[in-house]
Amino acid sequence: MDKESYPVWSAWGPNITNCTVPPASSRQAIQFTDGMAVVVVVLSLLTFVTALINAAVIVAICTTKKLHLPANYLICSLAVTDFLVALLVMPISILYITMETWSLGQVVCELWLSIDMTCCTCSILHLCVIALDRYWAITKAIEYARKRSARRAAIMVGIVWVISVLISMPPLFWRQRPSSGSLQQCIIEHDHLGYTIYSTLGAFYIPMFIILILYYRIYNAAKTLYQKRGSSRHLSSRSMGSQNSVDHCRVSHTFCMSYLSNSDPMLATDKLNTTIRISSFDTDMDGQDEKNQICTSRERKAARILGLILGAFIICWLPFFSKEVLVGLQMVQPSPLISDFLTWLGYINSLINPLLYTSFNDDFKMAFKKLLKIKEHA
Repeated sequence: MDKESYPVWSAWGPNITNCTVPPASSRQAIQFTDGMAVVVVVLSLLTFVTALINAAVIVAICTTKKLHLPANYLICSLAVTDFLVALLVMPISILYITMETWSLGQVVCELWLSIDMTCCTCSILHLCVIALDRYWAITKAIEYARKRSARRAAIMVGIVWVISVLISMPPLFWRQRPSSGSLQQCIIEHDHLGYTIYSTLGAFYIPMFIILILYYRIYNAAKTLYQKRGSSRHLSSRSMGSQNSVDHCRVSHTFCMSYLSNSDPMLATDKLNTTIRISSFDTDMDGQDEKNQICTSRERKAARILGLILGAFIICWLPFFSKEVLVGLQMVQPSPLISDFLTWLGYINSLINPLLYTSFNDDFKMAFKKLLKIKEHA
């Protein structure tokens, strides 16, 4: 594929590819306007908040014994990945946007591009692994409870990082840099259509379809349970009605606890307590409707959370990866402003992730309150 003279933006950030570099004199003449100052302040604030919130999640999980559960280890690993995005990727992107030229040298350029690609891909794949973990916890509750451990979570995290590295490494083998003179642009060559398809499929489209399928099946299971609960009201048999309610609330409890709380509801003690609570329904049919309403309310709330998770993920990353495919096919020529906007829209997902995966969890809320009290005391 021949190189083009128009600006093509890289697959993983605001890096101009295959374009004519403006003379240094004209680039130096660019003034730091008030509008640019506002942009820098906003992006810097987003970076700081992203790093702060993800650091709080990491500290909360590490210091709170109640959160030491396999499901939360995946959340912690996601927070570590998003923290790396805020610490190593976003600040340099702000500098690059501000200076409009690369001034950090070739080594830093190579490191930044590789870290950007790896961390963003890893963050997306973590969402896929978390969805898979919760799907197994709900559909194979007893069987998966025996397998769900810290070691298994570590293996899943390791696989995610290996896949991310395999997706980000190929450009290192063909990326070309000037043999002499200063490096003015940190560039990923965007003239390999095969790699564009490979990277976008592996980093986004395949994980997105997996997440959609998993959450659809989970939601469909909850919907089926809701319908069974409604039909059980018309059963004349006292014992059969009670048994249907027991079955419904058992799985409903699993569904709700897996999504409204990141604490593992499949541990042996939790299973025993849940079974005891559910079995007690047989002796108190007068309160059954109230308990059914609680189950239904939890299902609906969990469905809203699923919608928020999917909506945030798709809104943040789908425009960016759609643009990448179109650029790879040479169907569009996005302006620098649009490219920067879509890139940072993806970065913002690293800010949204810790909010969505912890804000509905009472254990996390208590841990955050303790951290704030410790800080105030200090």
